[in-house]
Amino acid sequence: MRIDHVAVWTGDLEGLVGFYCRYFEAAAGERYVNAAKGFASRFLRFEDGCRVEVMTSTALELADEAAGAQRKGLTHLAFAAGSEEAVDELTARLRADGYVVADGPRRTGDGCYESVVLDPDGNRVEITA
Repeated sequence: MRIDHVAVWTGDLEGLVGFYCRYFEAAAGERYVNAAKGFASRFLRFEDGCRVEVMTSTALELADEAAGAQRKGLTHLAFAAGSEEAVDELTARLRADGYVVADGPRRTGDGCYESVVLDPDGNRVEITA
């Protein structure tokens, strides 16, 4: 077994897709639309084959959470940048571009080197070495 993909709801499909393409080297698939259900999505594919489906809906009222909120269920996406220097560089780039850096870069108690940033929807994104 393997995880095929995870899915994320958003109110701004193209904005969130652009964020992950720009900063996390995702390749965006074609937009899928089901007009009858008020649904649209795009799959993001990453170099190792991992996929994230970014979805929006005009038929559902999506619940808002406070940006960066720790909540039950899936709580963050984690990306391996490859080195501590790459974590530092990407974190600095995101900060300079106005994104919230919620934590780090730092070494965690279990020895990982990481930072946590918030995507445009306030989802937590870990950047690890």
